[in-house]
Order: sequence, then structure tokens, then C-alpha cells
Amino acid sequence: MEHYVESAVRINATSKKVWEILDDFGGVENFSFGVEQSPIIGEKSSGLGAKQHCVFYDKKSVYEEIIEYEENKSFKVVLSELSMPMRTMFAGFSVEKVTDTTCEVSMYMDFVVKLGPLGALMGMVIMRPMMKGLQKKLLSGLAYYSFTGKTIGSELPPSEELAQALVS
Repeated sequence: MEHYVESAVRINATSKKVWEILDDFGGVENFSFGVEQSPIIGEKSSGLGAKQHCVFYDKKSVYEEIIEYEENKSFKVVLSELSMPMRTMFAGFSVEKVTDTTCEVSMYMDFVVKLGPLGALMGMVIMRPMMKGLQKKLLSGLAYYSFTGKTIGSELPPSEELAQALVS
């Protein structure tokens, strides 16, 4: 059974700036809490076919490859070698200009949990809410980094600081 979760935030930064941050594919460690390093694999650092290896502070890791790409707009990645029991997992981002100084960023995830019917149930009860929370944290980190230029590290800043980066 395929599961889908999507989240969006409005950020106090231009769509151009946010896209430049997202398009620096190996720079995910700057805004994604928990990602200790995200080196590029190969010669491509952005665009279709770019690959990275995200290593988390707990030493788990995941490989990501851009499989769809629309410059200045959106991209989709396939995730592989996950520590979670996933048969398949995809994630995507899109950036839309709202005003000259703000934008909206959307993130979605498509995934299929291993383990047949038990996995489908796990996906609904455990994985979807967990992925939704992960998306919100990741997008908040992106907003904070876009607004302040300060990297996230292993934990998100206090909510008062995050709030400044988000459009209310």
C-alpha cells in the first residue's frame, strides 16, 4: 500500500534564495536537523542525476538521487539504502513565489512499507504521522536557515526563533 504525506510552509525569504539553498543538493546538512553530513556522490552537485549520501548524527544514513527536476521550481528524489523498513520511498520539494520577500515551500513523500498487510498498517498508524512530523521539522529548518543563514545541526532552534523565519 502506497502512503503519501505533504506539508507546506511560507518562509520569510525570497523564492530565489530558498531555491538556491535547495538546489545545493549536498548542502542539506545546513538546514536538515539530524543530518551531520551530506556529501555529493559523483560530479553533479545539482539537477537531474545528482546523488548524495546523507549521514545522520546517529550514524544511520540514506542515499538520495534526483530523478525529476524543474529548474527554479521543483525536484523529486528517490531514497535508497534506508534504515527504515521501506520497499520504496520518494520525496519532493517545490518552491513558489508569494511576494517579493516570501515564498511557499511544499514537501511530499511517497512510500511503501515492507511487511505486506502489517507494513500497510504500520504505514498508516506509525509511519505517516512520523513522516509528517519530519517534514514539518525539515521545512522549519529550511525556513530558519533561509532567513538567518545559521545552520541547524542536530536540533532545531527554539520555536520563538523559528517563528521569525515563518510567515504567520
